[in-house]
Amino acid sequence: MADFLLEIGTEEIPARMLAGAEAELARRVGELLARDRLLTGAAAAKSEAEIESFSTPRRLAVIAHGVADSQPDVDEQVMGPATKIAFKDGQPTPAAHAFAKKVGLELDKIQKMTTPKGEYLAANVVNKGRTAAQVLAEALPKELAGIYWAKSMHWRAGAPERFVRPLRWMVALLDGEVVPVAFGGITAGKTTRGHRILSAGEVAVAQPMAYAPALAGAKVVATRKEREHRIRKALDAATRAGEGLRWREDATLLSTVVDLTEYPSVILGGFDKEFLSLPEEVLVTVMRDHQKYFAVEDASGKLAPHFLAVLNTDSDPQGLIRHGNERVLRARFNDARFFWQTDQKTPLNDRVEMLKAVTFQKDLGSYHDKAKRVSELANEIAADLDAAGKRLGRDAINEAAWLAKTDLTAELVKEFTELQGVVGGLYAKAQKHSQAVADAIYDQYKPESMEDSVPRTLEGASLAIADKADSIAGMFALGNVPSGSKDPFALRRAANGIVKTIAEHKLPLGLKRLFQTALGGYEGSEAQKKFKGHDTLGAILAFMRERLEFYLRDARGFAYDAVAATLAAGADDIGDAIARTEAVASVRQSPDFEAIGISFKRMKNILRQAEEAGKKAAHTLDPDALKEPAEKALAAASQVSALRVGSLKDKRQYAQAMAEISKLRPPIDAFFEKVMVMAEDETLRANRLALLQKLLDDFSTIADFSEIVTERK
Repeated sequence: MADFLLEIGTEEIPARMLAGAEAELARRVGELLARDRLLTGAAAAKSEAEIESFSTPRRLAVIAHGVADSQPDVDEQVMGPATKIAFKDGQPTPAAHAFAKKVGLELDKIQKMTTPKGEYLAANVVNKGRTAAQVLAEALPKELAGIYWAKSMHWRAGAPERFVRPLRWMVALLDGEVVPVAFGGITAGKTTRGHRILSAGEVAVAQPMAYAPALAGAKVVATRKEREHRIRKALDAATRAGEGLRWREDATLLSTVVDLTEYPSVILGGFDKEFLSLPEEVLVTVMRDHQKYFAVEDASGKLAPHFLAVLNTDSDPQGLIRHGNERVLRARFNDARFFWQTDQKTPLNDRVEMLKAVTFQKDLGSYHDKAKRVSELANEIAADLDAAGKRLGRDAINEAAWLAKTDLTAELVKEFTELQGVVGGLYAKAQKHSQAVADAIYDQYKPESMEDSVPRTLEGASLAIADKADSIAGMFALGNVPSGSKDPFALRRAANGIVKTIAEHKLPLGLKRLFQTALGGYEGSEAQKKFKGHDTLGAILAFMRERLEFYLRDARGFAYDAVAATLAAGADDIGDAIARTEAVASVRQSPDFEAIGISFKRMKNILRQAEEAGKKAAHTLDPDALKEPAEKALAAASQVSALRVGSLKDKRQYAQAMAEISKLRPPIDAFFEKVMVMAEDETLRANRLALLQKLLDDFSTIADFSEIVTERK
């Protein structure tokens, strides 16, 4: 039993790609070891390797524990040609000799085996296992070449391999022995490299478990978890240098700087207080997105004139790095202040006309066209919400829709594109537009992820939904539909935002009406000509159903079968779908509900088989045509239950409705125990099938219970 270390050394890997690549390399090595029977002990029993993974900007590495020295020998029975082909007139043919050569046996050692297809030659062969070093040296280059990168490159003229960055060294050790893995013009050895600046360069690794300590001695912290811990401690220590200061938590930025450093440290810098007159959003964006600095706040939570920079070195004793960072940040803040002041000279209202010169999409027109469509759609949404008793400012929505994209013409957004929308909201507030208008513009792109918050107001929610729905409708009309991992127009994010906003604001909006109206905004456009004759609405609704399923399963944590059952009964009303899923989840473990699910599966199967056999159900159930007491009892009970369930469903009391449905278990069980559905009598059979169909129709409007996975199938 051995440990195996693999390290790939490269030029600096982009931070956004590092964590995914580390996880993929660990998965690929683990699967290789399991697939090629190179696991021992508990790992072999579970068919799962024990893997440690490491990454820094210049390396990806894994250590696999419990690796076998070689593959076990495998006894295998090999079938040869049919006896009548292997022998002619009692003499072996070339086919027999070829088979004997293949299995490495003399002809007199070859067996004859009788099978249902006749008699064949056969041989028991022992396949000798190869050493782990042989298997790994052969298989690992293919695994390395298969790692997914959003962008990769060639770096050797005439060489076929691609990787995210040029390879510079490799380490592959099975205990203390080098495994000669070759990839990208590099053959693995037992020498790694330390920190580019703080170490002498090459570092010998004696065996896998010495890997992390060897790197630590060369000023490299090999694990992301340890670097994060080190950075957090350094951030805390640096802020203690100022009275009452604390660093502002930023998980995304923290993850980025973890993947930008090998030996991190932190410095505290400052900037002129006069810059605090700029909006906080502008200052934080410049620090976070452009300089990778953490913002610092005072005890009251207000932004302080300081920043924290994470260095990829051990210290800055003379303050040269700090001064350089302060100088760069001062220049960036001066730019931001200049753009802010310049932009204020042109009010947002005057910028609406300028949107005609800004293209949204070449076939979908300008942002002025989009503003017009979004305004109309947002007003339709507002009308629907008004009708449902949710009051909101219609004038504010209309004004916000027209002004929402005007900040695209502002110099501040051109320089700091991350502030799109936010700048519009800030300018609207500065130019004395109403708070409702400013907030709606500010929140128009929310939520940008499932972790992000939704727009704060109903006006903002209406604008955000209209904007996203317009984009989805237009792009689907042009055939720009997300596929696989490709989603260049971020339509999945837009759809997720619509679902989350409707869900969290509890908005009574139907998806079909929403997108019918959105598609109507393109009437007569180039997009309308392209989707003419195609079921664009159907494609959008299928896409939104998929996004709703994602929200229910991944964001809300419901079981996949409960979600499938609910959405099979309808996915147009998001709030209603959530309520039905909650009800299914609350009762699904009850014995009666499980039994009902099994019975509904059986009903579906009977009806499907009857249809395949050409046996049709009656168009309308005739209770008088039923003969057995059990079927009459079920028909009567289901009629009463359907009325109660319908009343509860109208009140959205879904848990009580499903409890009512569960009461049908005894008559359903009795029906299947005592009644033969596929009777010879055509009228009787048709009505029994109609009874089953009516049960499914009446009681599957909350959820399709046949989708529930049960232990008994």
